[in-house]
Amino acid sequence: MTVIDRTGTKVGESNGTDQYLVRAQLGFETDSGISGRLIADYAKSKAGCCAALEVLQSPVETFGLFAAVGLGARGGMAGSPVAVNPFDTTTAERAADSRTATANFAPQTTFDQWGITGEVEVPLGDSADLIYIGSYREYDALEAYDSDFSGLDVFNVDANRTSIETMTHELRIQGEAFGGALNWLVGGYYSDEDINQSVSFSLGQDYGELIGALFFGPTGGAFGPNPLTILSGGVDPAGTTNTNLYAQSSKSWSLFTHNTLEVTDGLEFTLGLRYSDESKDGSFAQGNNTNAICPAILASIGAGAVPAALIPNVFGTGCFAFTAPADLPQAVAFPLPRTFNSKFKDNELIYTGKVAYAFADPINIYASFTHGYKSGGFNLDSTAAAGGADPRFASEEVDAYEIGLKAKFLDNAVTLNLAAFREEFTNFQVLEFTGAQFQTFNVPKAETQGVEIETTIRPSDHFTFNGALTITDANYPNDCAGTQTAANVVALCGNSLTNAPDIVGIAGATYTNDIGNNLKYFLNAQMRFESDRRTSTQAIDPANLAANIPVPFDTQDGNIKINLRAGIGSQEDTWGIEAFVTNLTNEVTRGVTFNTVLRSGSRSAFIQEPRSYGLTLRGKF
Repeated sequence: MTVIDRTGTKVGESNGTDQYLVRAQLGFETDSGISGRLIADYAKSKAGCCAALEVLQSPVETFGLFAAVGLGARGGMAGSPVAVNPFDTTTAERAADSRTATANFAPQTTFDQWGITGEVEVPLGDSADLIYIGSYREYDALEAYDSDFSGLDVFNVDANRTSIETMTHELRIQGEAFGGALNWLVGGYYSDEDINQSVSFSLGQDYGELIGALFFGPTGGAFGPNPLTILSGGVDPAGTTNTNLYAQSSKSWSLFTHNTLEVTDGLEFTLGLRYSDESKDGSFAQGNNTNAICPAILASIGAGAVPAALIPNVFGTGCFAFTAPADLPQAVAFPLPRTFNSKFKDNELIYTGKVAYAFADPINIYASFTHGYKSGGFNLDSTAAAGGADPRFASEEVDAYEIGLKAKFLDNAVTLNLAAFREEFTNFQVLEFTGAQFQTFNVPKAETQGVEIETTIRPSDHFTFNGALTITDANYPNDCAGTQTAANVVALCGNSLTNAPDIVGIAGATYTNDIGNNLKYFLNAQMRFESDRRTSTQAIDPANLAANIPVPFDTQDGNIKINLRAGIGSQEDTWGIEAFVTNLTNEVTRGVTFNTVLRSGSRSAFIQEPRSYGLTLRGKF
């Protein structure tokens, strides 16, 4: 994606690919049957991420208020025109098709990660094995980007440093009993993960004037082009810097068993249990902070120097959440950032049961039930504890039901899998960006249900055709809020889940053949279709539930994407070269649509992967 500044000059690229991965594996086996392998990998990327495209103008731009404070007619935006009203889908799509984003500077991203995994398998007699798997991984990333997604110098992430260290251990014993009628497994798992993040923010030279444009309508420009400076008694917000420090330490252990018993010919029962224990320490602290505008604004409010009607907006922009000082005395009365150092602990018994019956082997029917669990944790955001709120969010649970059929026909030339499923979620976890802060919260109820059909057809040794169709109803039921009254929860009820299309279809074909006695080649084509899907957290505006106003440009239209791949290599798979192209027709689709930061009424989107092509080299030594 091309990134241009407010003058239309190209300043760089974003959302591309510039990375490499090295992976090596070493295996061994002793005369006594002990085997193992060691896997190591290293990856590095320098592809800038992630610029966003504006698809709906702010009314501030439409009414000429940016120009009124000296920020130009479009308030720093350049490139293709964008929609001026929520119904102008043609212009919005044209803006997305341009793949041209406006920013004060091109995003910069560098990440390194490496890991090592070891596995050892020790036979215990003739019918059991002891298996140990351990791993260690480090991830380090550095990002800098224009966080207001415009050509103005308003709000920047100057440095986002993230470090993640993860260590895991798993020990299990598995084997057979009763002449192979019982396959059993018992084991334990432990993981330790530490996350540390340091994010440095700054307010740019245009911040005060941007706020002046936002205030121009309600005040008629009475406080000039930089009202925060006037209302604070002379403090200019430009140059404000702040560093927020986030950390989370997680420890998890579990005991599990998974067993399958063949009761009689073709009839099998499966029972799995897992007891999981999660404990986390989460914290938010503040490093260097040069914010003078927020204390001055709070003093002006306290002295009655700010008109009552303007207090919410003056406070919200003068004490902008990402740069405001933490733990000010006024935090008792205002939703200001508060540091926290808290603990989260939870445990759950996870279980699954399945019954399956095979009719003459090529046809198998089954029914299963699973109670699943996803641990809760902390919202690592500077506003998570504002107003005395609890920065923690609850664990998510799901009860999943499935019935299905697996069959093979015509000497295994045709396989067919059918399944019907239903999932009932409790305390469904949601992460939402409001345009001014990140919020993590739980929705008491969510559900998905549907059917899946998969087939593979092999008419000859050279041709393979595959197809799949999934029809899903994924939604928040009308009573999803339970006893909750929070607007952002209530607004979700009756709407579909985000990025959950009702229909997804896949079709593809592969042709393979030999070249002489040593080489082989293949040709592959895949097509994926999806129906309309929502791309925002909210479908309607939570601030005005009674009006039931749809969020603009929430829906991504149905689309088809085509991928091609061809390769040649040795028949022993010791080496291979493959060429590929993804999204052949360069279909433009939105992954996420959100409220543009500090640009009231504007909407922006992250565009999904464009057409790309390349080569893949494979080898074994």
